[in-house]
Amino acid sequence: MNKPAISKQAFWDVDMDNIDYEKNARFVVEKVIERGKAEDFETLLAYYGFERVKQLAQQALWLSDISINFCCTLFKIKPTDFKCYEKKQLNHQHWNF
Repeated sequence: MNKPAISKQAFWDVDMDNIDYEKNARFVVEKVIERGKAEDFETLLAYYGFERVKQLAQQALWLSDISINFCCTLFKIKPTDFKCYEKKQLNHQHWNF
């Protein structure tokens, strides 16, 4: 399968010629959701398919709250379905004065 045509906007810190789009699929999805253009996201959906992008997004190590909410709306899932959301909640500190 050919490599997806994704802009460098989300991959400014990575040599895109060396990305293995199968081996590093979660990383690619995470980067595009966080920093990519709308066209990049559409390209991912065409390349990986809706269900696989959904699964990979849920396994992301880090997504902003805005990105999580976007994915929840698109994929019709809850924030608690995301691995990174659970991790955020575990690291959330409460101040006791």
